[in-house]
Amino acid sequence: MLKAVNDYLSNQGVKYLKPEKAGEQASFMQELRSQAQTARQEFAEISQELAERVAPFEPERVSQWMNQAQVCRPHFWCYYRLPSDSLEDVALAIRLYGQEDDFGISVEVSFIERKKSDQTLAKQAKVLDLPLEEGLYYWVQKDGQSRRVEGGEDNRQALKEALNQGEVRKVLVKADIPIETSGSKGALVSQLAKDFDRLLPYYQITKS
Repeated sequence: MLKAVNDYLSNQGVKYLKPEKAGEQASFMQELRSQAQTARQEFAEISQELAERVAPFEPERVSQWMNQAQVCRPHFWCYYRLPSDSLEDVALAIRLYGQEDDFGISVEVSFIERKKSDQTLAKQAKVLDLPLEEGLYYWVQKDGQSRRVEGGEDNRQALKEALNQGEVRKVLVKADIPIETSGSKGALVSQLAKDFDRLLPYYQITKS
């Protein structure tokens, strides 16, 4: 399961060149492109199977396998929205994390940076209005760096204060699902759907 995804993770940060412009690296670039496209398709299949379990949420397109600078970006993601949601709204998403032979998919309450409005960060901050359920964690951005912060009332109150003081820029709520390549796709999708449901209250409170 997700073998191509696992293999493609080793190419994080590799600069892609069109084979016809790659000289002696032409063959490698052809293989890299093929591997990347297959990996993206694997992730897209997971995202579509999950979509069938979380209707009426609708999936957006899976992220591309390289960025605009043509640098490989194997940590795919896919956002899910209700038909009533706008692109600037906080949404639910799945995101690949980790490295080759040690990776997984997280479910998160977050937003797309390039589509945010002046109100998006304030809406995202509302996830701290609810205590964190066991097994979930915070993903906190401060000074351009992100780190994991565990749940607990002390941490929740400290993060609320840090946001109010401008010391922290944003706080996401996430759940991680480690992946075994020998596991089944059905079991993975079931776990993703379960965590999707667990995160729904944190998504819903951003609408209040």
